[in-house]
Amino acid sequence: MKQWLETTLLDLNLVDTMNQPEGFTRLGYTVLENESIAVFKRVATELGLSLRTDQAGNVIARWEGSNPELPAVATGSHVDTVASGGGYDGVAGVLCALGAIKLLKEKGFTPKHSIEVINFRSEESSRFGISTLGSKAMSGLLDLAIGDVADPEGVTIKDAVEALGFEWEHFSQAERGSDEIKCFVELHIEQGTVIEDHQKQFGVVDGVACPIRLKLTVEGKAGHTGTTPMAKRQDALVAIAPLISFVSETALQKSQVNTKPVVATVSKIEAFPNVLTVIPGNVELGIDIRSVDDSLKKEVEQEIRQKCIELAEEFHVTIQVDKLVDNPSVLLSDTVAAQLKTVGDELNLTYHELDSGAGHDVMNMAKKWPSGLIFIPCLDGVSHHPAEHASIEDLEMGVRIIASFLELEASDKNANSSRSSRS
Repeated sequence: MKQWLETTLLDLNLVDTMNQPEGFTRLGYTVLENESIAVFKRVATELGLSLRTDQAGNVIARWEGSNPELPAVATGSHVDTVASGGGYDGVAGVLCALGAIKLLKEKGFTPKHSIEVINFRSEESSRFGISTLGSKAMSGLLDLAIGDVADPEGVTIKDAVEALGFEWEHFSQAERGSDEIKCFVELHIEQGTVIEDHQKQFGVVDGVACPIRLKLTVEGKAGHTGTTPMAKRQDALVAIAPLISFVSETALQKSQVNTKPVVATVSKIEAFPNVLTVIPGNVELGIDIRSVDDSLKKEVEQEIRQKCIELAEEFHVTIQVDKLVDNPSVLLSDTVAAQLKTVGDELNLTYHELDSGAGHDVMNMAKKWPSGLIFIPCLDGVSHHPAEHASIEDLEMGVRIIASFLELEASDKNANSSRSSRS
């Protein structure tokens, strides 16, 4: 299995070595994503799976069960990357899902429910600024109005998908019925060090923290840096500077006193006119707030708004706060999580329960079907970076976890169906 994992990992990444100093750039709905999906199709075919491509370009590799009328047990992830990213984010989930099929077939397992490995299109937001396009389409969550959104080269989503032979107007037809899938589980690298910090082997995710995103516009007054007296300045950058540490300190304080953590980041800043000899007269900030506890996100937002009122008064500037995004966080299936923990116990593996601070395809699938997410460790928590790495041993562990879960669910060994859980 280890050799197969090493070879297939390279093949899915279209490389001869995972040592890629410039990283991997395989953006959504591009020829390179297509080439990686072609490898997925080849490997799935070698494993004896049938293939279907839906109207959004998602590829479903299916192992027909003895009772094909039953809803399928599904797993999978994506193969697109961010620009100059790593070769494990997304790919690990696809690889381990295929590996689980290989393991079960070698074991001689015959599923009662069909088993599907789904390769979702365009999970990352790196190209268009909008994430999880494929799983949104499959879950019925895609708004076709976003078709005019363009990438940095001016290519719209509609143009990009149609250049690959798909019809944007038909994307909504990729939606699947609630009775088609019994449950869904995704494997992903952790993108952090919580598992290792707790000295466990893998993670079982309770929920996905979706963001509140704010745009702050600070209006002061530009002036000559050499001739404007300090006491008469309306420096927009000076006025907003205290907010940067305030955002971080507020999130830290709330995380220390609440059950669920919250993170908040001033992640974008632009000063205008951005000239060495001119006092900044205008500043724009972008703030990202995330927690599985939506009330905590709103608390941080309100404290930011109040701090802006105080800073505007103190520094004689105006500060406008616009909310760009306010997505409710997604709680995953308790029953699927319990099954994954049971599998861990049966395999003598230790697990840690945690939340995901990043979005994944599973958050869309969870809106319609009982869904779960497991994390395997990644070296030093590095992700979206050329140094991203997961060991072959941890990938093999992931294969065993997914295989055991699929065996449990596809054979109906579990008396309590996953479909009875929250989604």
